[in-house]
Amino acid sequence: MNRRIIIIEGYLASGKSTFAVRLSGALKIPYVVKDTFKEALCTSMQITNREESSRFSAVAFDGMMYVTERLMETGFPFIIEGNFVPAGVKKKDEAGAIKALIDKYDYRTLTFKFRGNPELLHKRFVERDTLPERGQANTLFSVISYENFCKNCQNLENFDAGGRIVIVDTTDFKTVNFAGLIDTSRNFLTNG
Repeated sequence: MNRRIIIIEGYLASGKSTFAVRLSGALKIPYVVKDTFKEALCTSMQITNREESSRFSAVAFDGMMYVTERLMETGFPFIIEGNFVPAGVKKKDEAGAIKALIDKYDYRTLTFKFRGNPELLHKRFVERDTLPERGQANTLFSVISYENFCKNCQNLENFDAGGRIVIVDTTDFKTVNFAGLIDTSRNFLTNG
């Protein structure tokens, strides 16, 4: 068995989901992405406001943890991605829930913390939020202020599920060594 989990977490609009999919393809291991998981759960229902979207975010996280535990029962490696928050930010301590499963199933962790210039990421987020492919389940239903965007990013700073942490600055995607991050992940799966 290769009890390894790669966690991709971080700021909004920092490229986490895109990298999770790319990494999964390169390593040939499964991934669970919070936003697409939420979108899949909501295909049969209409979400009409921010409050409903927030409730479904909590449901999506609970569903992700169910899938995460099932994957951990197999003892094989996989990837989870999301903007997971520590205790005190939401009703649920998402970081604590992830850490509890890691400890229960004796998994080793590699966490990529995606960060970047908040001004640029805010602009990227606002532009992305209006795109149809964003999906109704992940739309904010109003433009997030720069101040609130920064607050959301700051809430993610203290995420810690143990293990190795790699900070990735995605202010400019062209400067990110994604091949190197894939190599780091491959080495983690092989050597721990």
